[in-house]
Amino acid sequence: METTANPQITTTAAPPPEIRWQQLLESINETPATSAAINNSVTPGVAATGNGGSSGGGASISISASVGQATGDKLRFRTVIPSDVIGAIESGNLPEATTLIDLMFTEDLGYYFDKSVMFEVNYFEAIQDKIRAASSLTNTKTAVIYTFARPEQLDIILVPPKGLPIHRSVPEATRQVLLEKIKQFSGKLTNPRQINTDKYLADSQQLYRWLIAPIENDIKNLGLDTILFSMDAGLRSLPIAALHDGQQFLVEKYSLALIPSVNLTDTSYSPLKDAEILAMGASQFPDNRPLPGVAVEIASITKEWEGVSFLNENFTLDNLKKQRVGSQFRIVHLATHAEFVPGKPENSYIHLGDQKLTLDRLSELRLYDPPVDLLVLSACRTAVGDEQSELGFAGLAVQAGVKTALASLWYVSDEGTLTLMTEFYHILKQAPIKAEALRQAQIAMIKNQARIENGNLI
Repeated sequence: METTANPQITTTAAPPPEIRWQQLLESINETPATSAAINNSVTPGVAATGNGGSSGGGASISISASVGQATGDKLRFRTVIPSDVIGAIESGNLPEATTLIDLMFTEDLGYYFDKSVMFEVNYFEAIQDKIRAASSLTNTKTAVIYTFARPEQLDIILVPPKGLPIHRSVPEATRQVLLEKIKQFSGKLTNPRQINTDKYLADSQQLYRWLIAPIENDIKNLGLDTILFSMDAGLRSLPIAALHDGQQFLVEKYSLALIPSVNLTDTSYSPLKDAEILAMGASQFPDNRPLPGVAVEIASITKEWEGVSFLNENFTLDNLKKQRVGSQFRIVHLATHAEFVPGKPENSYIHLGDQKLTLDRLSELRLYDPPVDLLVLSACRTAVGDEQSELGFAGLAVQAGVKTALASLWYVSDEGTLTLMTEFYHILKQAPIKAEALRQAQIAMIKNQARIENGNLI
């Protein structure tokens, strides 16, 4: 996997694996209160992707959860590189390959932000412990699937709660071929001229054959109902829920989540049904299209959930900070434009009512004190397939310090956004986990069982 390093960081001539591991351990030990930081804070984490349009592939929403913030220190060099992972796979040491790939994906975020990311140096059993914890706390049957897109083939590793990892290789899905197919698929989904058509379906089914079919019998044999995908660079903005097996979408079979790594995933659980919400939004922008449905969206959410709301000129950085002081808002909903674009974090932003808050400044919101369980951006857009913008979305949770972030991958109609958000929040009152609430909302839209009439959910 190719990465773009900051000029201040040297990635060439990396030390041998055993030396890099020792240096990593020494680096962590240099950080004061590292153990406490790992145990008590948040990092970049769980994301569930899926389609939200009635056509089955139109709108795509992603959830991203986090267990900690990036520290201010530079990430000096990579401790794991692709050749380490390849060596472990080729030697048949799948537990080691799993551990290495998880650490490598963790470091991807650190390189994007040019910071050291707080993470646990996990061994394979520790990774499985976290998977089992997630299953137990949420009463689900959960596993993690890693995808590793090397130049000559796609590697898929399924990690169940118990037992050894399961590996499948797909030689026909070379990295170049796979990324080109993802680009075609996403292009058809986002092309305004192809809305409400099924022209994306052939690409969706081909991607299913490469990414899901090789491991599907194992998924069924394990009786899984929840899958966490940890994807390689270039695949992280793929709307995995919109993959189609010829009969139905993947989201119709399983609850899905996209995580940057297990190391960066918070497996703690706390129901949100009684949470209070801080809802803010903007409908007019000097340099972007208006969002006329924002007021209705905010009103529909706060009608069902306890909390407060602010629009336009009252949606300011100072007011957002003020409302957070001494509050217990566990959900923060921002109905506004947000752009995750190629390049450095300061190129990406969330458009508040009075300014653009760039990604590198998200920590100013102090959403980690007290901790926010769910941050929602309902009018977000990501440069699909771009490795840096993908990390910008994953980094949303890291920089903000929230446990979970939910955002659209690309712009959708006001009606589509309003329907999905209203249905999601309605189901969240009863659903045990956020990914399942999103799944049920998406299925309702796929089957045309949810729509908005006169501002009300039907």
